[in-house]
Amino acid sequence: MLKEKVLKVRNTKQVPTILVIGDLMVDHYIFGSATRLSPEAPVPVVNVKNETVTLGGAANVAQNLISLGAKVELAGIVGDDVSGAQLKDILNAESILTDCIVTDSKRPTTVKTRVMAGSHQLVRVDREITDAVDADLENELVNKLSGSIEKADIVIFSDYNKGLFSHTLTQKLLDVAKAKGKRVVVDPKGLNYAKYNGAYLIKPNRKELTEAAKFEKIKGIDDLQQAAKIIFDQTQTDYLVITLSEEGMVILSELAYKLLPVKATEVFDVTGAGDTVLAVIAYFLALGFDVEEACELANHAAAIVIRRVGSASTTIDEILNDMAE
Repeated sequence: MLKEKVLKVRNTKQVPTILVIGDLMVDHYIFGSATRLSPEAPVPVVNVKNETVTLGGAANVAQNLISLGAKVELAGIVGDDVSGAQLKDILNAESILTDCIVTDSKRPTTVKTRVMAGSHQLVRVDREITDAVDADLENELVNKLSGSIEKADIVIFSDYNKGLFSHTLTQKLLDVAKAKGKRVVVDPKGLNYAKYNGAYLIKPNRKELTEAAKFEKIKGIDDLQQAAKIIFDQTQTDYLVITLSEEGMVILSELAYKLLPVKATEVFDVTGAGDTVLAVIAYFLALGFDVEEACELANHAAAIVIRRVGSASTTIDEILNDMAE
């Protein structure tokens, strides 16, 4: 049984090595109260109480993997700025390896600043450049990553469409992974799924699949299968795992599909749930679980984190507890 397999992993303290390559971000929150409008414009005046900085994007995926008990290396691009240094400091404090993070002096570290009045978000301010990384930095990253891909049990691409995963770089990295016999799990963004050609598993949500397959709307399983066929033709991937929010997720291969209904009875916040699902699938695949088992466990993990407010992660013990309920 699946629960016994997970217990064995926990009790034997197996530690997979997972490489996460992706768009790195800092999530900056400004918390305060707003009790009056500005005399200068019809906008609230926020009296700031405190600020926090957390890991975002691919860095949040890495943090989820640490919570599960993996050894994690993170690769990507940061700017030569305070936020980039801050992000590396947080990663190092979490014991996430950062040797394959490259500095680009021509772009800022991506920072998303959310101004909160109580539990309400008033505004989000993004500092970012999403142009493609230049060729020299691409080559530097590929050269740095060759050894890390060799050592990894599985590789994750966490694409947030911030300029890292150009078609050229994505294919170069997939070629290296293929040459070293490593499976790549992708969280995709954008419309160009052909760049993921050769990935083992791709995990879009329903909206992302709809846009990438150029469908007007995806309703039932027939639509899902038709849209999936387009992506299979573009990518030659072994599996598509489509997350369906409150409906759960569906696992598709070219020959079959399986729907996994959502495990959650309450939904408070879906922020970061996709990162958790990605991390859990990759973690258990790295330990030798099959795709259906890994997705079943990711479904339990999603149920845990969407019952919490804000980006969250989970642990093996929490997943076991959720399976027992």
